[in-house]
Amino acid sequence: MEYLLWVVIAVLAYSVVAPLTSIATQDVPAAVGLFLATVVFLVITTVVLFLTGTVDPSYAVSEDAAYIYVGGVFLTIGILAYTSALEAGPVSVVVPIYGMFIVGSSVLGIFFLDETLSVTRGAGIACAIVAIYLSAGEQ
Repeated sequence: MEYLLWVVIAVLAYSVVAPLTSIATQDVPAAVGLFLATVVFLVITTVVLFLTGTVDPSYAVSEDAAYIYVGGVFLTIGILAYTSALEAGPVSVVVPIYGMFIVGSSVLGIFFLDETLSVTRGAGIACAIVAIYLSAGEQ
């Protein structure tokens, strides 16, 4: 259950990203803002790699690295589009719609990773769709 702590930290940290991006992109183009945020991300991640002793170039050419590279392409497309949406639209609408990735990832996990679809999980996915629809509704 150690992962739950990491998820809570991720949610708290990531919750701050959209409002800050929305403010920044009033003066800074979305792609520039994303580039600068990526530089910060790379610097901090490099420090973490060294501090944790996980700097190992063989990971870059491992058999599973292809999944990481393809995931990186999708991550880039998703974050560029998300940043552009935050530049153009209100956080209170953009973020809930973007949150549909939760449903998409869950469905992909069920279909392609052999994860089980229980009644409870199915109800949760349905509730997430309804919640996102209601959250992104009328302004």
